[in-house]
Amino acid sequence: MAHYNKKLVFMSACFGMLIFGIVMAVLGSVLPSVILKFGIGKADAGSLFVLLSLGMLAGSLVFGPLVDRFGYKALLVISAGFIVAGFQGIAFAPGMDLLRLALFFTGFAGGAINGGTNALVSDISEGKRGSRLTYLGVFFGVGAFGVPLLLGSMLDHYSYETLISGVGVMIILPFVLFLLLRFPSPKHAQGFPLADGLALAKDRTLLLFGVILMLQSGLEMSMGGWSATFFVEELAVDANRAVLFLSLFWFGLMMARAVLGYLLLRIPAAAILRFSFLLSFTGSSIMLMSGSTTTGVIGMMLAGIGFAAVFPVILAFVGDLYAKLSGTAFSVVLAMALIGGMLVPWIIGIIAEGYGLRNGLLMIPGSIAASFLLFQVIMARTPASGQAEPQSGRRDSSSGQANPPSGS
Repeated sequence: MAHYNKKLVFMSACFGMLIFGIVMAVLGSVLPSVILKFGIGKADAGSLFVLLSLGMLAGSLVFGPLVDRFGYKALLVISAGFIVAGFQGIAFAPGMDLLRLALFFTGFAGGAINGGTNALVSDISEGKRGSRLTYLGVFFGVGAFGVPLLLGSMLDHYSYETLISGVGVMIILPFVLFLLLRFPSPKHAQGFPLADGLALAKDRTLLLFGVILMLQSGLEMSMGGWSATFFVEELAVDANRAVLFLSLFWFGLMMARAVLGYLLLRIPAAAILRFSFLLSFTGSSIMLMSGSTTTGVIGMMLAGIGFAAVFPVILAFVGDLYAKLSGTAFSVVLAMALIGGMLVPWIIGIIAEGYGLRNGLLMIPGSIAASFLLFQVIMARTPASGQAEPQSGRRDSSSGQANPPSGS
């Protein structure tokens, strides 16, 4: 088995997650400029989210079996290279067809790198997966926060094409890091256990976790994708300032994850997650009811803080319960997540076309409420959150259920 440096590998995963944050934020950040440049309506703009998410979905479906069979290095190197090229396409596409193509392939590579880095950190963090995955998520926030911050502060001086192209060039640095580092060996180098992998796609506990992530991904894509346009159309904010305000959503999410990495070692994960649902519901409702920019920004930031815990906590349980095929298990739930990321912003765009963006965005608090109720159902089935940090769980092959980690 090849030796590797866990600290360097974790650092490389953090850079990979930073790249995914950039991918997630790029469309929402450039959307007002794209609408103006190509003269498209809200329904067409919403369809761009579908293409980006379709690419992410495809990447999420393929990464798991690939890393379980071949390891992480090739996946990360190839994905980073695709994203470098994809950003040049987003920046300089002369028409909508090439823009759509660039968004799809950028999404594909982003979905693969997202899944790969989460599974990688889960594999090297036994006993403290929730905390380490939360810290990994901080770097997602850095990337997602940085793009709208960059555009909001620099669009007065440079075109969005120049800025997005420059961000793409910067991704060459982590690409080189992935190329040079040594990563953990494949778990199933002699052949992927196809029957076991297919069985995961039918596991009820795994699928329930996946539905929560499906809703959550739709929420994050919708808040990150439509908020700047909401401030422009509903609160009469200048487009450049609206993009700058959008960065505060990702800033709230990023800072909350920095704190959560500490809290998850001391407070039951279920308690944190329930509070997070309440906070995000409150924040998104405040934003949608706001009549002023200040109130809207406060609500948006609260929603970002509330969103922070959902992905790392749910993925920690998945990584703990399905450790032997963690890549494939992550592939299942992240693919489900991206279905939500694909559909919810698109549906909001359709509703907004006929009834206004404020009404379309009512899907956000509604989906948060549904996520909370579903989480309560899951906890009633598998009370797996009786400690601050999930510990080793096991599959019970005779019952088809995942045994929860120990604790009440």
